[in-house]
Amino acid sequence: MKPSVISKAAIERLGVKSELIPKHIAIIMDGNGRWAKARGKKRTDGHRAGMERIHDIVKASQDIGVEHLTLYAFSCENWKRPKLEVQALFSLLVEYFHKEIDELNRNGVCIRIIGQNDNIPDNILRVLRHAEDLTKDNPNLTLNIAFNYGSRQEMVHAVRNMANEVAMGAIGVDEIDEAMISSHLYTAGQPDPDLLIRTSGEQRLSNYLLYQLAYAEFVFLDEHWPDFTVDVYYKAIRQYAQRSRRFGGLG
Repeated sequence: MKPSVISKAAIERLGVKSELIPKHIAIIMDGNGRWAKARGKKRTDGHRAGMERIHDIVKASQDIGVEHLTLYAFSCENWKRPKLEVQALFSLLVEYFHKEIDELNRNGVCIRIIGQNDNIPDNILRVLRHAEDLTKDNPNLTLNIAFNYGSRQEMVHAVRNMANEVAMGAIGVDEIDEAMISSHLYTAGQPDPDLLIRTSGEQRLSNYLLYQLAYAEFVFLDEHWPDFTVDVYYKAIRQYAQRSRRFGGLG
């Protein structure tokens, strides 16, 4: 278990036994645009409000002992959105790291960017790599930012790498098993998510962590991401804690 600064007050507020708190939570941060539209604002205003929500959720995760948090920030399919909106999303991510990186580093958060580098401007990549390099040895919460990410693309990447290793004689075909596949995914070395949360009422995975979510519990919430307060977050975790995880057995 990773060492972390756990808040007794936060655990009491959550109202869940420590052993029932998920170690890895994945979130699809959905609904920024609908939140903005409902208020007569621009979609970019919704994205900014969503970015500001991340700070509280990362802090709350640390407070209750979550060890891994994976946030879906930008999918491979998001390139289909208007160019100005894509540029705004990139700018907001850069702004987030400029504002938050020092505090994240002080709090022992280890940042990992999972996804492809294709088509990402060099100035954006430099910011992301700096965040990773600065925090790579931090021992507390691992914060995965899924950026230019698609799960099918991730699996193609993994299969190609394994095929190359077989061709070079580094591994044998019979050595390829679930553990081998996991070790070639972007989340290598991390446990699979225990809980997936999706906001804004949608109930689909949208090409997100398809392999890793095989036995995760799903919680779908009506709140848009900018309205995803710590109390709403804790509500989702309480739902998770009430479930019986049988992993195909009888429990």
